[in-house]
Formats: sequence, C-alpha cells, structure tokens
Amino acid sequence: MTQDIQDPIHEDRVWSDEHWTARVIKNEDDDGWAVAMFLDGQVEPALVGPWTMGRNKKDPKPLDTSAFNTLVKTAKEVIRRSEQQRHAELNKNVSITVGGQRIRVELAIVPDEEGATATLRALNEFDEELALVSAPPNFRLNTASAEAWVVSGFEKPRT
Repeated sequence: MTQDIQDPIHEDRVWSDEHWTARVIKNEDDDGWAVAMFLDGQVEPALVGPWTMGRNKKDPKPLDTSAFNTLVKTAKEVIRRSEQQRHAELNKNVSITVGGQRIRVELAIVPDEEGATATLRALNEFDEELALVSAPPNFRLNTASAEAWVVSGFEKPRT
C-alpha cells in the first residue's frame, strides 16, 4: 500500500506537512532570502515571497509552525484567486432585453490542447433554458453579439 501523504518535515529551511512544502531559498536578485510554497505534485511554486533574515542578518529566519500555517493560507488564497480569474476568462454572460423579454446569454469555453470548445446558452428571467448551441471558442460575447444571436432565432454562430 502506498502512502498518499509524506511524513512531515520540520527543518529550518524546509517545512512540509500534509500537501504543502515550504522551501527557504536564496533570493537571486539580492542578498536576501525568499520562501517558495509548493503543493504536492506541482513543479512550479504556488507562491514565492520574501523571507525574513535571521538575527545574524546573514542567514534566513528558521521556518516554524506559525509561519508555515500562514504561508499555506496565503498560497491557498493565491490559488483560489487564480482559479476565479481563469473561470471568469472562460465563462462570460450578458443580460439583454429583446422583444420585452429579459434574456441572459452565457458563453462557456472549455480549453483543450486538441482544440477548445464553447457553448452559447440563453436563459429567460426564470432561468429556463431557451437555447443551447455550440459556438466557436473565439466567439466574442457582448451585448450586440448576444442580441444578434437571439434575433437570429438562436442560430449557431459562425467562426
């Protein structure tokens, strides 16, 4: 049976618990130190920030439980905000009024290395689906394009 979680490491420059690892590293840009937070299985750090010098003003301050917990919380927040931004880039919606009816038009893009796909959906004011069609992933959703789509009778947009 394999172990999903590695044993904790509590060293001055490396601290690891559960799914996170903090590594204190030499800052390449100056004489200071930085700390990098890695989520298990990830090559790139989720967070890199400055790290405090120790009392001798030469070596870094050792990691401890309190600092590690703060770094984990901050790294999780960075990841959450990044995911929110990515979601906002891939999912857009506009509300329009056509023929006296309030309609929300949503564009959802699904990224894929082979080729992204997208769907365009119209909902009435009661969130009842009026139409759902595939759309080109480069479709630009704005008020004018949403109105044109609805007025066309929800025809599939062309590239």
